[in-house]
Amino acid sequence: MVSPSSRQEPGTTIRIAMWSGPRNISTAMMRAFENRPDCEVWDEPFYAAWLQLTGVEHPMRKEICAAHETDWRRVAERASGAAPAGSPLFYQKHMTHHMVETIGRDWMKSCRHAFLIRHPARVLASYARKRADPSLADIGFIEQAELYEMASELTGARPPVVDADDLLANPEGLLKALCAALGIVFLPQMLAWPAGRRASDGVWGEHWYDAVWRSTGFQPAAPAPRLTDPRLKRVESEALPIYERLSEKRLKVT
Repeated sequence: MVSPSSRQEPGTTIRIAMWSGPRNISTAMMRAFENRPDCEVWDEPFYAAWLQLTGVEHPMRKEICAAHETDWRRVAERASGAAPAGSPLFYQKHMTHHMVETIGRDWMKSCRHAFLIRHPARVLASYARKRADPSLADIGFIEQAELYEMASELTGARPPVVDADDLLANPEGLLKALCAALGIVFLPQMLAWPAGRRASDGVWGEHWYDAVWRSTGFQPAAPAPRLTDPRLKRVESEALPIYERLSEKRLKVT
């Protein structure tokens, strides 16, 4: 949590690193922050660098590496700097699985961190509709737990954790709690946004963002899926203990 003494001073930039795995309403959360008049956002800064470093075959790999920065050092330098247009808030939507060992972590010291979690059955059901046979490595649960501990050590405080189901059940309450934990003011503009794509969206939006492009706000969660594919059920069982440990730390609104 952020102490009152660390709240924003005039002329400074608050950098917010939101750590999520894929298919975790992370783009909708980015929309909420982007709809603030005082905030600029950055969509998955290390995606292209991760592809370049690992050689992983992902949808639109060539387009992503051509359109986005592939040098992680340059990404890290920008992530620890000011928002491009000088806005007070610089929101960065990070994917946990992008943070392979090669990528340095020192830049994280300059950010306030938060974590967005989701039950692995929901993540896997959504992911499998876009890319076949997801593994535990694809959904970033191990890295999310590691980054939570690292962010805690680097900043000297436990970062706020938001569960996607809690957020969808009570968007206003959870966003207010999240903003308070980050030491920023909640704005009601975060609750709704215009439909459509954004210039801030990565080129990968063509493959992944059809639902969020239609959205105008947070929608109630669908019924929890029951996975029947044995491969998905195996990954769920691997990810579930990690999710449950982080879930114990989640923000709760009474």
